[in-house]
Amino acid sequence: MSTVFDPATSICSHCDRAILAANLDLHYVHCSRNLEKCKICNDMVPKIFAEDHFLSTHAPVSCSLCSETIEREILDVHEGENCPRRIVTCEYCEFPLPAIDLIEHQEVCGNRTDSCHMCNKYVRLRERVDHENRCNGITDLPAESSRGDARAAAERVRGAQRRQPREFSNGRVLFTIAITGVAVFLGSVLFQKKLE
Repeated sequence: MSTVFDPATSICSHCDRAILAANLDLHYVHCSRNLEKCKICNDMVPKIFAEDHFLSTHAPVSCSLCSETIEREILDVHEGENCPRRIVTCEYCEFPLPAIDLIEHQEVCGNRTDSCHMCNKYVRLRERVDHENRCNGITDLPAESSRGDARAAAERVRGAQRRQPREFSNGRVLFTIAITGVAVFLGSVLFQKKLE
């Protein structure tokens, strides 16, 4: 669709807007005196608010979680999806922790065992979905050419299935807190001995 140029209008050389030709001179004087084109987004901004516009829209800001300097426009995306210090939850225990620690935590957490509610065998949490599929009679994945391919296929199946939220008893929560406390205590004792 093409824009039809009205011969009664002219384009202002300062703001690039179509203005009635009869008003162009008066508009240009007012426009060039009061408005400024933002060098970043090309919006026309009143000159008295140009600095406020830059600070509130374009100025680099520090992420409140990781202190990395980020463009203001992408700060929300950074804090929600990319920041290594954003809080995420473990897929096995639903414990909230910084994203930077998630892989290491899930490596340990996924090796914990829990009993299968169908066959009462103890199964690693990372293998639970595959085990439950076998217990339910769902056929295994087709044989893959390599171990990496099989692992990737299992991850696709695991990701496709929605896990039901698990209910935690008070005893289980207290046990988790106690184990965490003991681990922190032992870590601090070992750290102090290492410093000495």
